[in-house]
Amino acid sequence: MATDRGFTTHTGSACPLDKANVDTDQLIPKQFLTGVTRSGYGKHLFHDWRYLDGDVNQPDPEFILNQPAYAQASILLARENFGCGSSREHAPWALADYGFKVIIADSFADIFFNNCINNQILPITLAANSLNTLFDSVAANPKLSLHIDLARQTVTCDDVTMTFSLPTQAKSRLIKGLDAIGQTLEHESAISAFENQLPEWV
Repeated sequence: MATDRGFTTHTGSACPLDKANVDTDQLIPKQFLTGVTRSGYGKHLFHDWRYLDGDVNQPDPEFILNQPAYAQASILLARENFGCGSSREHAPWALADYGFKVIIADSFADIFFNNCINNQILPITLAANSLNTLFDSVAANPKLSLHIDLARQTVTCDDVTMTFSLPTQAKSRLIKGLDAIGQTLEHESAISAFENQLPEWV
């Protein structure tokens, strides 16, 4: 369906999660997959890494999300194969509920990538050298703002601009604020016309 607004540009600080092969069970462990709405999952994002002994009242000060410098981050930096594992859509729900709008990594698991698009999270793939530049810049200045322009498909960090590729349909859905169902409904009149010309027995 459609969201109230699409994705055009975003400016925000970044949290550098310097890990590869982050799977969906780390993003949102299976014991929290109890709801069918998209809210309430943010507090359990990275639950097993984020809390000591699994207690939400005991944040692990060593984990990157718990460090004050990155408390307001809306962009997540990660490494290759982000979102691997099961296909649970709760993973992007948790990321969105926490406040992340953009994820930048070397590569993404295919199903997770598509689930991000459906939930208005922009997954950006960058080459390792470009991603290293972002990690180094954010480490030097945690409050550094990155600017994302979806129409131009660019990431700007200080005076450095990097380009990224994105499938045309994914880009269109993000800009229009549509999930897969909403994209299909854009062709509702054509679908109805086709159905109306079918024989009654069909």
